[in-house]
Amino acid sequence: MKQHLIDPEICIRCNSCEEACPIDAITHDASNYVVRPDVCRSCMACLPVCPTGAIDNWIRVLADEAYPIEEQFGWSALPEEQPLPEGLEEDAADEDGAQAARAADGAGQAAEESVLDGTPSTSAGSGVPPWSAAHPYVNLYTHQHAATATVVGNYRITEDSAESDIHHIVLDFGRLPFPVLEGQSVAIFPPGEDARGRPYHARQYSIASPRDGERPRYNNLSITVKRVTRDYDGRAVRGVCSNYLCDLHRGDSVRVIGPLGSTFLMPNLAEANLLMICTGTGSAPMRAMTERCRRLARTDEYRGRLMLFFGARTQRELPYFGPLMRLPKDFIDINLALSREPGQPKRYVQDLLRERAEDVWALLQQPETHIYVCGLKGMELGSLDALRSVVEAGGQRWPDVHAELKAQGRLHFETY
Repeated sequence: MKQHLIDPEICIRCNSCEEACPIDAITHDASNYVVRPDVCRSCMACLPVCPTGAIDNWIRVLADEAYPIEEQFGWSALPEEQPLPEGLEEDAADEDGAQAARAADGAGQAAEESVLDGTPSTSAGSGVPPWSAAHPYVNLYTHQHAATATVVGNYRITEDSAESDIHHIVLDFGRLPFPVLEGQSVAIFPPGEDARGRPYHARQYSIASPRDGERPRYNNLSITVKRVTRDYDGRAVRGVCSNYLCDLHRGDSVRVIGPLGSTFLMPNLAEANLLMICTGTGSAPMRAMTERCRRLARTDEYRGRLMLFFGARTQRELPYFGPLMRLPKDFIDINLALSREPGQPKRYVQDLLRERAEDVWALLQQPETHIYVCGLKGMELGSLDALRSVVEAGGQRWPDVHAELKAQGRLHFETY
């Protein structure tokens, strides 16, 4: 059999693969994410959601000698594939082809079912980047060989009176090569150890600056970090990495791995239209893409349309609100959805998408339009349902349009 394994050296423990697996074949402990060899059916549902590619590893083994999960939990690197007993190589090659066919068939069926019922899943967005996107570098620096960056800026970007404490942090890599593209991310190691005495795993953050840096032609990048003080149930917690990052000072050093991500990328076309939907710190990749377009527009290298749907509880808690409002209205069409603004009705990004249905549909009909959704996991279903409403109001079938957007690399989700 070809045993499905997760590379512990580049896995960032983001839990995407475990959430995506439809049959609970993936599990984890405090050290590693692993695949149960007796459960996995090679359906490939976990592959497109992994930001590092750690999930895409296969080793040929005898079926009764598959690596048990207890052994995988103790790995710090993948084992090397061992030669099969004499006479089994040809059989193994035949089985490789049969397994690939089964996997492709299973992945296709899962994708088709998702398109038909419109439910959010790992196949809600495209598993491929836009065809014109620049080639991304990924995993240049790993757990075992992390990069070191210096903090050159750390600024709070929500009002002091806002409950959400969100920071814009600029990291400089000096002479160390660290090429990135808009839509990629990095992972950062917080110092210290967990309750079991093991070093903390790295946490992933989207890059908020364009490919030529927060400061153009400097080897730097920025990230957007919200200080975590409560969990999703409202209980008091102290986020290990977010508090570490928000408390950093100029001159401090951080350990970074990446770059991560190869599909949530912007097209390299002067006439491309970007429809961006985000909440909170999900604005990070949207800021990177918007700034990239703004710099290109100065020399007429970008002539497309930008349309942004940005959600937060109140205006005070909108990161980048001030700089965003200073962008020319003929450059970007900004729609703010505030769910807790005093004296105003609750509005969410999906509400604004429906209100602007005619304009959104006009964009969707253009093959140069690409859609990006980033924010909390809960917004995925609402955004898909709103896009369905827009398409059906335009007289088209959502399953058909959805399938086309995905196949062409024009619909991308990054939710957490």
